[in-house]
Amino acid sequence: MSANGMFSLRLSFQVALVVTFFILLAGVPVSYILARKKFRGKELLDALFTLPLVLPPTVTGYYLIVLLGRNGFFGRPLYNLTGWTAMFTWWAAAAASFVVSIPLMIRTSRAAIESVDENLVNASYTLGHGELKTALRVVLPLAKKGIMAGAVLSFARAIGEFGATLMFAGDIPGKTETMPLAIYNYLENGEWDRARAMAIILTVLSVSVIYIANRLSKRIF
Repeated sequence: MSANGMFSLRLSFQVALVVTFFILLAGVPVSYILARKKFRGKELLDALFTLPLVLPPTVTGYYLIVLLGRNGFFGRPLYNLTGWTAMFTWWAAAAASFVVSIPLMIRTSRAAIESVDENLVNASYTLGHGELKTALRVVLPLAKKGIMAGAVLSFARAIGEFGATLMFAGDIPGKTETMPLAIYNYLENGEWDRARAMAIILTVLSVSVIYIANRLSKRIF
């Protein structure tokens, strides 16, 4: 594998690991709220988190530019304050992967949390445990397989992200070129052997991730 190919491989894993960490931090609380709380607009909130699954990647990338780009709603104040913009950096690739991956985490984790026996939750309350303690000691441990399955699927989705990354991070060799972008460039340049090798790596990785996720989640439902 060429030096550019190795860089793309390392970058994709770097992005996926960072994204998975933040998805666990954000996805578990959101999943718990959607699964356990009743409030007006809950399903609308769930729909908003699910939206990146059905939106074209270019639309997702467009919204990221509008929000986080140099002249974006949040990006402009950040740039004025620090002189730094996320666009065309590996952080942009991470942001794009986060947005398209978190729906998998939330949907899988929510289903796992909703499947926890309500009698066990009520028993914890009866013993005098508050909601936080019950969540940490009863609900989340019982839902851990679903949570881990969501994290594994999100990791795989982050590695395979293409469209939103291309829009927001660009395709810069040695800087923002992830594995999917590298495959695209190899094919465009007629380098079929390198494209094939990279595609095989991604395929093997994806099959492994699906197998692990199925093993983790087979007892959820």
